[in-house]
Amino acid sequence: MGSTLSTSDGSPTDSPASGTLTGARGPAETEGRSPAETEGRSPAETRGGSPAETGGDGSRHTAEAALDRARDLLLSRQQPGGWWQGELETNVTMEAEDLLLREFLGIRTEVETAPTARWIRSKQGADGAWATFYGGPGDLSTTIEAYAALRLAGDPPDAEHMCRAREFVLARGGIERSRVFTRLWLALFGEWPWHRLPAIPPEVVLLPSWFPLNVHDFACWARQTIVPLSIVRSLRPVRPLGFSLGELRTGLPAESAAPGSKGRWMHRLDAALRGYERHPVGPVRRNALRRAAEWIVARQEADGSWGGIQPPWVYSLIALHLLGYPLSHPVLRSGLAGLERFTVREETTDGPVRRLEACQSPVWDTALAMVALADAGVPADHPALTTAAEWLLAEEIRVPGDWSVRRPRVAPGGWAFEFDNDGYPDTDDTAEVLLALRRTGAPPALRPAMERGVRWLCGMQSADGGWAAFDADNTRAIARDLPFCDFGEVIDPPSADVTAHVVEALCAEGLAGSIPVRRGVSWLLRQQEADGSWFGRWGANHVYGTGAVVPALIAAGVRRDDPAVTRAVCWLHRRQNSDGGWGEDMRSYRDPAWRGQGDSTASQTGWALLALHAARSDDSASIRRGVDWLVRTQRSDGGWDEPQYTGTGFPGDFYINYHLYRLVFPVSALGRLLRDPDDFARLRTDPGEPS
Repeated sequence: MGSTLSTSDGSPTDSPASGTLTGARGPAETEGRSPAETEGRSPAETRGGSPAETGGDGSRHTAEAALDRARDLLLSRQQPGGWWQGELETNVTMEAEDLLLREFLGIRTEVETAPTARWIRSKQGADGAWATFYGGPGDLSTTIEAYAALRLAGDPPDAEHMCRAREFVLARGGIERSRVFTRLWLALFGEWPWHRLPAIPPEVVLLPSWFPLNVHDFACWARQTIVPLSIVRSLRPVRPLGFSLGELRTGLPAESAAPGSKGRWMHRLDAALRGYERHPVGPVRRNALRRAAEWIVARQEADGSWGGIQPPWVYSLIALHLLGYPLSHPVLRSGLAGLERFTVREETTDGPVRRLEACQSPVWDTALAMVALADAGVPADHPALTTAAEWLLAEEIRVPGDWSVRRPRVAPGGWAFEFDNDGYPDTDDTAEVLLALRRTGAPPALRPAMERGVRWLCGMQSADGGWAAFDADNTRAIARDLPFCDFGEVIDPPSADVTAHVVEALCAEGLAGSIPVRRGVSWLLRQQEADGSWFGRWGANHVYGTGAVVPALIAAGVRRDDPAVTRAVCWLHRRQNSDGGWGEDMRSYRDPAWRGQGDSTASQTGWALLALHAARSDDSASIRRGVDWLVRTQRSDGGWDEPQYTGTGFPGDFYINYHLYRLVFPVSALGRLLRDPDDFARLRTDPGEPS
């Protein structure tokens, strides 16, 4: 069943030195300057905040009214089955690769092509390129894939928008400088030679789990992608595209020499593997291809996907088809049909558009929505919360998955991100689900599931004391240096945001003094940045990390006047925008000058306020200004506009706009602030009182 996600508010129908607390200041007054500031403007001035639609006077009354509107909107977005799901928006490589996949399999029709091409055209920037996040710079590989898809759709290369795209590509080195994955798509159609791609032999699936660079040394999303791609790379198929993309070539070298001894060693390894690719050992290769196919088929989910995410899904379909699986085979038929569930269709003034979600987040969204509603004062026995709890209970994963390779003695128990992903539950979703279920009063029927979740979380702690999302001790960093792995994170080390969520959940279950929590807190304290913030692996970026860690530390018993908490609060105050909100641009993953700087957004303002509330910040004016920003920018229907991307898939490479974030996090922040007796008196009640 296809989704129709058309609303913009998250509708599923749509040892550093200690700091001193300071007053809130705009980005231009903080240390570190962004590229925009080199021209005399702060990022907030360059990308100004949203205009107010519902004027706020700073009073508690207006904040309460804003919370009521947002709460009611969130309640209205619940699906009949009890769950919430906001669209997960990424970039046009999803649509471009969908058309290329269909072309390769011989199933592309005008029914999919025309509305998909219309969507791709609508996302082209003024510079002729396509970006990986809203307001971001053009990206070479994304633009090449979009251009190729539009050529498939019949757009002539001399059309004005195609000329602008081509100029951008050529100015940045052409196809030769694109990422490996883009060149791999081109190789499928003869637009790039297979022998000029890094090797990835299917024999990798035969390596035991103790051997370096076996499939379990890679993160779950990477291993699910690498195994099918190893089949594709070894078979080297070429199917006609019907036109040439020669106009995107510059003749520049495709690869530059890797710096450092480690890089040179990895390139020598790649050269050796390429040599083996030319003369593989026949029986070994045949066994590897068979085992790889079995590995792939065994991991297909009930909805036809692989891991509930786009990359392994499309490559698995191609790999199995190349091995002789016909499109009518149940595995391929289910895989192709499942893509419809990830398809978003929308009517626009220019005509119908079609786009694809890279993933779906119903478990995550439902848990966040439940916490937000409870924060807003919705009683534990409210039907919205009880039906959501029942739905989450049915989503518990009771079978072992790839995670059990590193933790064979840990019993299953946890939750995944998606509707169907039994092989890959994750600690982040499990922690949030536990926090959500507690807000329903934790009825007796839920206790066994929650206890299993707690045991699973404790068992998934890594050796250093932190928690990663999907695996324990998935930290072999050498995997990042493989020439094949030039796009996105390929390992799953512990991160501050995930560790914080797990610590907070375990503390809510009465384990604040336990060994796992103490080790987790120690890990978090070691990971604090010199400026007082924490890095955000799965959300943008230091605002997200800091917004997660501070409440977790307080829940674990860290004093509010502890230097780590004080430094974090100081950092948040310094990063508050002049309009009262908080924001952080995705460029902060590559350029530290952007840390904590960017357009104010509802979700990021919510994260900052949640941290300040937990820390009982002495600067109540900063909190009031943040609340006032939320009130001023709220739409009349109770939601907020947030075209900015605040979620992260791969830091520095792949970003996400979670459409429900703009609603759940402001509701949580306003709810906690307005319903906390200690914060009640801190919010201005006299509309005439100055900020």
